[in-house]
Amino acid sequence: MNDGGLAPEESRRTNLNRIIELGIDPWGHRFDDRNMIGDIQKRVGEIKFVSESGVEIALPKDAELGDKSFRDWCKEQGKGTMTGPKVRAAGRILLHRDKGKLHFIDIEDWTGRIQLFVGQNQVGEENWKLIQCLDLGDLVGVDGTLRRTQTGELSIFADKVYLLCKTLDQPPAKHVGLVDAELRQRRRYVDLAYNPGVRDRFLDRSKIVASVRQTLTEQSFVEIEGPTLHTVAGGAAARPFETHHNALDMSLNMRIALELHLKRLMVGGMERVFELGRVYRNEGISPKHNPEFTMLEVYQAYGDYKSMMDLTEAVIANSLKAIGAGAIVPYGEAQIDFSTPFSRKPYDELFAEYTGVDPQDPAAVKAYAQSLGIPVEGKHSDVIKSEVFEAKVEDALMGPVFVTDYPASICPLTKRKRDNPAIAERFELFVNGMELANAYTELNDPDLQEALFENQLEGMADEDSMAKMDHDFVRALRNGMPPAGGLGIGIDRMVMLLTNSPSIRDIILFPLLRAESQTID
Repeated sequence: MNDGGLAPEESRRTNLNRIIELGIDPWGHRFDDRNMIGDIQKRVGEIKFVSESGVEIALPKDAELGDKSFRDWCKEQGKGTMTGPKVRAAGRILLHRDKGKLHFIDIEDWTGRIQLFVGQNQVGEENWKLIQCLDLGDLVGVDGTLRRTQTGELSIFADKVYLLCKTLDQPPAKHVGLVDAELRQRRRYVDLAYNPGVRDRFLDRSKIVASVRQTLTEQSFVEIEGPTLHTVAGGAAARPFETHHNALDMSLNMRIALELHLKRLMVGGMERVFELGRVYRNEGISPKHNPEFTMLEVYQAYGDYKSMMDLTEAVIANSLKAIGAGAIVPYGEAQIDFSTPFSRKPYDELFAEYTGVDPQDPAAVKAYAQSLGIPVEGKHSDVIKSEVFEAKVEDALMGPVFVTDYPASICPLTKRKRDNPAIAERFELFVNGMELANAYTELNDPDLQEALFENQLEGMADEDSMAKMDHDFVRALRNGMPPAGGLGIGIDRMVMLLTNSPSIRDIILFPLLRAESQTID
């Protein structure tokens, strides 16, 4: 407890020294056989009131009390005692009320929160001395009996309290938590420990990722681990992080996508493969972008982009079930309906709908782009159309909607439609104006692939194109890759949408931040 007149940090140091003087290790030891608080709370039905005559009476549920208080109910039963199961719990102190010879201490683990009822006579003089040295944020263990207080609050009546770790930093102010967004991200450990809902959101992320793996495994996909250092930054239109391998004296890139190595595996006969992994793009930071993020990429031999639509819907539907959500979820002020099947609309149809311009009229598209301030000189007409689509259409797509049939010229890794080679068999899934997934019927013609790698589109810099020459990948295709569907899903964005998180930094445990002073304050 805080000594009057001392700053919180000084008081904590004083309490630390007192604990050491008591012969107690302030950093704790192994604490076996503890019960999770969430499991302890489920044992409320084991608490009984035993009358003087020895009759056991089940405690009423709150709804059964009506206007009557729990204290009144106890009085009606006459003299007797309350019994409950012996429990052992551990957690962080979030609330500590000193009532003289009684202390009420709220502790929390990652399954729940519960009150400790600590009496001086019940824990004994030596343990009571320790109780006086506890501060908010300390980690403690307790042995005791699960019962209800006279006000009806479920509590552990302590027989003994153990110090498991002393904390030296003052927690954030009560009921306020850590409010500065950047400080929360920089000190995620404090954010998780004290801000309500934060830990649950990250636990939901883990459930979503586990669900994705389960969905794919149940459909006979095999998870692999590809290299994170690539000689060619291929598979996406993005700038890579560059590095150098000293022993081999060669330049390397941190991967910007997972695609090309997974396709090599299909050549080798691994017909259903996926990877859930980090990718790195040396680009801007925004509520939708972090330079290091998690991608899912999936490849299915003998499938196509329509197969990937079905798979995408299954991945999202099962992820919602995993976190106990229904098909309709809130996102900010909107409601997103993930009921399947999702809407499917062609690229050109949406272009015309949101711009009022004929997408097949290059001159009209060019003039419209200029009216938006988009540079057009030296650019291929489909590149101009793509930039207009990004500027005027994507943000308006509340979805979920599969945007299908992109111009083939901007999709160098995609198979063309059999009846119209100008159109690629590709979709992007948009939800609330965000691109969530991207899928192709994969191109497996080695000669066409090589030609597309060799011919950049006019006006498109190498780092902005997926058409980066990878000679070994072309050689792999010459050994025969089966026709296939491929899918990429941004896991971070999916978690954002399913957990109502407005920023990608809210669902990445340790997002990239600007450097700060190395001084520990």
